Amino acid sequence: MKIGELATRTGVSARAIRHYEKAGLLSAGRLLNGYRDFGDEAVAEVKHVVRMIRLGFSLEEIATFPACMFTGGAAVLCPVALQAHRDKLAEIELLIAELEERRDRLLATLKAAAQQSAEAARAASRTQEATGP
Repeated sequence: MKIGELATRTGVSARAIRHYEKAGLLSAGRLLNGYRDFGDEAVAEVKHVVRMIRLGFSLEEIATFPACMFTGGAAVLCPVALQAHRDKLAEIELLIAELEERRDRLLATLKAAAQQSAEAARAASRTQEATGP
């Protein structure tokens, strides 16, 4: 099938499909006119790549996965796939913890700035009251 049909059947842009092919995640033959010719299995392969990307895996990571990670879909995970998913989850949880720490620091900074602003406004008001109109 041509890249346009594969794009239609998977909901993925032709540009993304070419990118996946360049990364070594898909393979296509060539027709006499030079157009890519994907087999029927490419539909499942593209959908799997998209699913892995949505789980947070990079194309570079996906390219290193053994074949067992591309069988069985999301319901069945081979031991290597299971470990890769656990590792990705740990990485994401670490990122979440780091982001929560950043959020807490930002909130503390904003709270301190609001307090300083309120104190400055009160001081200005007192100065104006003391000196009169």
